[in-house]
Amino acid sequence: FVGNSTYLDDHGPPPQKVLPFPSQVVYNRVGKCGSRTVVLLLRILSEKHGFNLVTSDIHNKTRLTKNEQMELIKNISTAEQPYLFTRHVHFLNFSRFGGDQPVYINIIRDPVNRFLSNYFFRRFGDWRGEQNHMIRTPNMRQEERYLDINVCILENYPECSNPRLFYIIPYFCGQHPRCREPGEWALERAKLNVNENFLLVGILEELEDVLLLLERFLPHYFKDVLNIYKNPEHRKLGNLTVTVKKTVPSPEAIQILYQRMRYEYEFYYYVKEQFHLLKRKFGLKSHIRKPSPRPEFFIPSPLETEEPINDEEEDDEKWLEDIYKR
Repeated sequence: FVGNSTYLDDHGPPPQKVLPFPSQVVYNRVGKCGSRTVVLLLRILSEKHGFNLVTSDIHNKTRLTKNEQMELIKNISTAEQPYLFTRHVHFLNFSRFGGDQPVYINIIRDPVNRFLSNYFFRRFGDWRGEQNHMIRTPNMRQEERYLDINVCILENYPECSNPRLFYIIPYFCGQHPRCREPGEWALERAKLNVNENFLLVGILEELEDVLLLLERFLPHYFKDVLNIYKNPEHRKLGNLTVTVKKTVPSPEAIQILYQRMRYEYEFYYYVKEQFHLLKRKFGLKSHIRKPSPRPEFFIPSPLETEEPINDEEEDDEKWLEDIYKR
């Protein structure tokens, strides 16, 4: 039979796909802050809940030219919705180029811990394979690969001093050249973007609570995430991403790192405070850890989240709506 279909005449156009809100989420993941664990979870969740997980194979280009920003924003914005886009990239201002600003999420960790994890990961990889690091850093000289972390810090090697230590803040400050300069300007702009563009910035030391809040705020993407994370089979996969051959620097070296990363720590403590405010609002308590003999900055410090706040005047759903409207 050849002819024109009368289906549309009889039934009208097919109903439009009902999208969750928000339908555009960006996870501009910070390196060595648990993002490989979260991406493993997202792959499972995208199949389970039917959202479009858009990942990037580019891992070493976080700073973009204006044209590169425009091209990436165009590619992200035209992805099938609902989508969750993830890549190691400094904050992108979609509205600057006429696009709809998506909802951002991210996770950070104690800056010294992050630095140490990256230092040894670049040299020795993780439990997924002893040769991964050779593929990742094939041109690293042997003397550099086995450079003692204390020597690197105390003798002020470039890898262990600024501006390379100024790492977390640019992910939230953005693509402006000043975002890469350690200082108050980048710090304050990063804080502003956290307040205005990020639905949630969690801390890795309290990952289970981060997942609980993501499930609460973005159920279409993260429903059941904590159950999946706690599944023994998934834990086995997660353990393979642990960096190998890490050693603890001397207290003197750690104190020097701490001083060099003072802006990073000011930002970390600010994010941590905001995260704990959210936890209290939704009735989550932090678990107090027993004191440890290891250096203070190499482990999550004891948490001092206050008791949950009973705020009957402000509805939680209204609060979420206000966040989404930013």
